[in-house]
Amino acid sequence: MAKITINDFFKKKAEGQKITMLTAYDYPFARIVDEAGIDAIIVGDSVGMVVQGLENTLPVTMDEMIYHTKIVSRAVKNAMIIGDLPFMSYQVSVEDAVRNAGRFLKEAGASAVKIEGGAEVAEHIRVMTKSDIPVMAHIGLTPQSIHRMGGYKVQGKTEESAKRLIEEAHIAEDAGAFSLILEAIPMGLAKRITEELSIPTIGIGAGPYCDGQVLVLHDVIGLFERFLPKFAKRYVNLKDEALRAIKTYKEEVEKGIFPSEEQSFK
Repeated sequence: MAKITINDFFKKKAEGQKITMLTAYDYPFARIVDEAGIDAIIVGDSVGMVVQGLENTLPVTMDEMIYHTKIVSRAVKNAMIIGDLPFMSYQVSVEDAVRNAGRFLKEAGASAVKIEGGAEVAEHIRVMTKSDIPVMAHIGLTPQSIHRMGGYKVQGKTEESAKRLIEEAHIAEDAGAFSLILEAIPMGLAKRITEELSIPTIGIGAGPYCDGQVLVLHDVIGLFERFLPKFAKRYVNLKDEALRAIKTYKEEVEKGIFPSEEQSFK
C-alpha cells in the first residue's frame, strides 16, 4: 500500500469512498492504526486531555505537538500524518502560523497540518498553502474556542449560525484548504456543506453524510473515561482489559507464581 496523499482524499470524494481518520499520539498505537489501514492520522492537541490529563486542549504547546508527531511519524508507513496547530501557535500572526506549520513538515514528518477556524484564518491558510504546506481546516465546534463559545456546544443550530458555517466552509475552500473538518453540527447542515464543496469533508459529530469520519482513538478503544461524547462510539474497553491483566500480575507476584522457571534463566 502506497503512502496516502491529498490526491487520494480527492479521489475518494469523487468516487464516493469514505475517508477514515483517527488520532494517535505515540509509537505503539500509531503502528496499530496504520496497520489497520486507516487513511490518515491526526496528531491532535487532544493529546492534552487523553494523554496529559488536562481539562482542555489550551495548554498544549507547539514543542509538545512536534514531539508527539515525530513519534507517530516513526511508526507510520502508509497513513497521511496531519499535525494539529495548537492554541496560540497561529493566532498572533500569519507569520507564526506558517513558521509553526512548517515545523510539522520539516521537523516532525507530517504531510499536512490542521488549523481551527474559517474566515479568521483564511489568510493563514492561503499563505501556508502557497508555502507548499497542505492545510486541513476545521469549523463548527472548535475546541480551542471553548471559552468564547461557552463550552462544548453543537454549532449551526439556528438559521443564522448555519448560514455562517456554510460561508466559513466556502471561505476555507477558496483559501486553499484541501479538506475540512466539520465538528458537532447538525447532520443536515453537514450534508449541504459536503455537497456544495469540491474538497472532502471529515465529520466528527456531524452525521453520516460527510466524505469521511474522524474520532479520538482513546474514545474508540476505551482508554478515556472522563466522558464519552455523544458522537463517539466505544468499540472495545481496553482500560478494563489492562486493569484485569495488571491485577493478575500483582496477584501472581504476591503469591510467588510469577516469575516461574519458564521466565527464569538457568
